[in-house]
Amino acid sequence: MFTVIFGREGCPYCVRAKDLAERLKNERDDFNYRYVDIIAEGVSKADLEKSAGKPCPTVPQIFVDQDHIGGFTDFEAYAKANLGLYQ
Repeated sequence: MFTVIFGREGCPYCVRAKDLAERLKNERDDFNYRYVDIIAEGVSKADLEKSAGKPCPTVPQIFVDQDHIGGFTDFEAYAKANLGLYQ
């Protein structure tokens, strides 16, 4: 399972998403992720919207195995429902 997190520097929810992904990577053998800084890598919100198939007004925007999950709250709920995450 491969997750891509699109975020930007200074975004607290992006930091939380990265922390959660790092935790999952350490707990599961089948999980890995990549963090993409949209400013540093020149990714626009229009690019994200094209990939997600819907408006993406905020970051982070998270994709699991190329399926758009949503933002941090959606990712956390997904991890609890599908990846055995307990808080």
